[in-house]
This record gives sequence, structure tokens and C-alpha cells, in this order.
Amino acid sequence: MVFNQRVSETLDKLHHDADAADRGFMTAIMAELEASGETLEQAVSKLVTEERADYRTTYRGHVEHFLAVSPAYGRFLYAIARTRKATRIVEFGTSMGISTIYLAAALRDNGGGHLIGSELEPTKAARARANLEAAGLADLIDIREGDALETLKDVGGEVDVLLIDGAWSLYLPVLKLIEPHLARGAAVLGENAFAPDYLDYVRNPANGYVSQSLAVDKDRGNEFTVRIA
Repeated sequence: MVFNQRVSETLDKLHHDADAADRGFMTAIMAELEASGETLEQAVSKLVTEERADYRTTYRGHVEHFLAVSPAYGRFLYAIARTRKATRIVEFGTSMGISTIYLAAALRDNGGGHLIGSELEPTKAARARANLEAAGLADLIDIREGDALETLKDVGGEVDVLLIDGAWSLYLPVLKLIEPHLARGAAVLGENAFAPDYLDYVRNPANGYVSQSLAVDKDRGNEFTVRIA
């Protein structure tokens, strides 16, 4: 896989910026977890409960954080979108647009298409648009500001790839919102898919999915799911 120079340079810069912006935050989270004596599962359960009470406030606290995918996971996103020959992609949780660039690059290399992203924070949405412009991919993207449960009600057609990477408490509601539009064989990628209700749902074959955890960035709880019904 070879990105053109414009995409490669934009991604290199953004991954560098993301590491600088989020390193202290992530270190503090791990230190707090170690000091509390909680297991990861217990900490996640507490965070999901807090989110459900007010996920808008929770994520406003991350307005300067990239919360970005790693380069390895970004390459995986690109590969899946290319393998699926995707022409319509939906992304929940655009943030600064790093994952969006990987997916949009796949659309461009597939011959074109449309990516609909949703981002709660207007300042992040603006930065994501600027980053996609820098990468030369803005013509493929529609980033919608606001609550994904509203912005993603109309996705305009059959969806080949769905990336879920926003508020953990909304993983299952967002999936169910998009579910009627998922093509058979569509790939659903849950990054940081820790919410138990989401995992229980996609891992139950009765719901029309085959799903398993990924080895790529396994500590991030990445889940790979395929729509089979």
C-alpha cells in the first residue's frame, strides 16, 4: 500500500501531533487505573455509566485530544475498505480526521465514493475538514456536526463499511441506527469496543453478525464484525 505524498505527509504530521497532544492524558489515565486497583473491565464499566448520564459533557472535556487510531489500525482500516471495494462509508466519531483520511484514501483508490462522518464538537469537525483538505480528500467527505443519533439518521444509501469510534455508551445505539442500511457483507469496525452491550449484540449470531476481537492494537479493544444477514 502506498499513499500519495500529500496523504502521507498529512498523516505523518497528524500522528505526531496526536501523540504530543494525548501522551500526557493517556499516561494519567493509566496511572489512575493502577492507583485505583480496578481492573480494566471495572474502569470501563464506570466510564460507560458516566457517559450514559451525560456523554456530551464527557466528550467536551476531550476537545483538544485527538483520541486517534494508531498508524497500524489506520492501515487496517484502509485495507478493509479496499477489500470490501467500499463506495459508501459511515464513521461515528471523526475527531480530528485521522481515521477519516485512511478511509477516504481507500475510497479514492477504489475509484471514488462517499464518506459520512459525525463529530459532536464543532471545533474538531472544523479541524478535521481542514486536515482532509490538506490531504486532498475533502471532496469525498461529508462531516456532520452534532449528535450522531441525529446526524446519521439519513446516510443516503447502502453502507459498505461502518467505523464506530465515539462515545462508548452509543456504540450499540449507533449500530442499530445504521443497521438497516448495512450491505450484506458490510464490515463494522468497533475501535475501543469495550461496552458490554455492544459486544454481546455483535457476538450473538442471532443478530446477523460474525464478530471477533482483533490482534491489531488488541489492548484498545478493537472488534471486527461482518454483517451476514
